[in-house]
Amino acid sequence: MQTPLANDLERVTLHGVLIEIFGLGVLLAGRSGVGKSELALEMLARGHRLIADDAAEFERAPDGRVVGRCPPVLYGFLEVRGLGVLHVGRMFGEPALRASKALDLILRLHAPGDYTDPPDRLHGRRTDTQVCGTPIPEISLPVRAGQSLATLAEAACRDQTLKRDGYDAAEDFVSRQMQSIRGVDGVGT
Repeated sequence: MQTPLANDLERVTLHGVLIEIFGLGVLLAGRSGVGKSELALEMLARGHRLIADDAAEFERAPDGRVVGRCPPVLYGFLEVRGLGVLHVGRMFGEPALRASKALDLILRLHAPGDYTDPPDRLHGRRTDTQVCGTPIPEISLPVRAGQSLATLAEAACRDQTLKRDGYDAAEDFVSRQMQSIRGVDGVGT
């Protein structure tokens, strides 16, 4: 299923925080106040890098990738509710900033009550979203009290890298279950 976002545009500005996590360009998206900037701050504390807060500018590169960057006036700044505007370069050092990055994944944060249906237990809530006419994988993450969104974001990025490299944990799990049911390798009846 594909969700239209910025379909067939060569350039678009999207609301969210663009951050580099384990080498992936990740847009933290969601409605205002859901916790995007707080998650970005936690990711910076874990050694990841900020590209843009609030308004990330994207354009389709000649090679087909969608590349994001920060508007110059916002570069290096992160606004966090309760703390105000922070300068990431001065707080974490200039290596915590990056000028641009290809968009590999969208993590959409959802407040409790945004969904009435439970997520797919094997695949979660995954879709592709069109950005500049290019499908970008999107994962929806529920925001709940007491959970570590940073750990979930890092796990989502590691899983996305595995998927990009050809491994799908859900497919592997289902395959093992089917082998067990059939009694392959002496497992099952």
